[in-house]
Amino acid sequence: MGESERIVGKALAGVDRDDVVLATKVFNAMGEGANQRGLSRKHVEHAIRASLERLGTGFVDLYQTHRWDVDTPMDEALSTLSGLVDDGRVRYLGASTMWAWQLALALGRQRKEGWHPFVTMQNHYNLVYREEEREMNPLCRHEGLGLLPWSPLARGVLAGPEKRTSGVRARTDAGGRSFYADAASQEIAQRVDELAKQKGVTSAQVALAWLLHQPGVVAPILGVTRVEHLEDAVRALDVRLGEKDMLWVEEPYKPRAVAGWFRGGGVPRVHLDPQETR
Repeated sequence: MGESERIVGKALAGVDRDDVVLATKVFNAMGEGANQRGLSRKHVEHAIRASLERLGTGFVDLYQTHRWDVDTPMDEALSTLSGLVDDGRVRYLGASTMWAWQLALALGRQRKEGWHPFVTMQNHYNLVYREEEREMNPLCRHEGLGLLPWSPLARGVLAGPEKRTSGVRARTDAGGRSFYADAASQEIAQRVDELAKQKGVTSAQVALAWLLHQPGVVAPILGVTRVEHLEDAVRALDVRLGEKDMLWVEEPYKPRAVAGWFRGGGVPRVHLDPQETR
């Protein structure tokens, strides 16, 4: 309900605003009413005002749509978002988690109408979930959108054996971690651990370095709870993976069903049998 924005706003007090790239999102419910969610003009206008107030700033650098809104006409959503750039409350627009055809459709409308386009895509992408390599990632590279993958460590599965078996996430996030419970994902995680030992780095650094070696990836979205988590992640920038390293950790991967997100508008989560999706 906006508490993370309040915390960030306090942290930025006294910091030179030009030294910070600040991003937030719009779409998810911020109240019980029908107008407290989605990408309608009414909700977007209310949401950006509330976000700026909580953040204590006059603008955000990147304003992202958390999901595609099937209940709002696309042109209404896109024109409203573009207007936020025109009036200076937003510098750039980003999107998150949708089908590639939806992003292609939106980019086409933005281009045709002269609206400010999406410049980033925050999607579900990591070593054990690579289905975005089929359509979304190539589309983003072709159109010049930066990739901001979420769950880069697969909810701790790629963060090392201790986090994988006994970490807080392992004990409390059974639903989310079920995305990566298959044998192929576990084999990849073990290979990440082995490669990390060979290089004298952490498993998390190897998993993040793999992402940073992928064309189009700009900045993985991390969930850090301690300073050392952030420091560990920053060190991944210096980890170099050779072609053999990359192929070895990728080898066990098997195509899988779409997982980890909603199609939008309250439609249930996608749970398809991989055999049915071939």
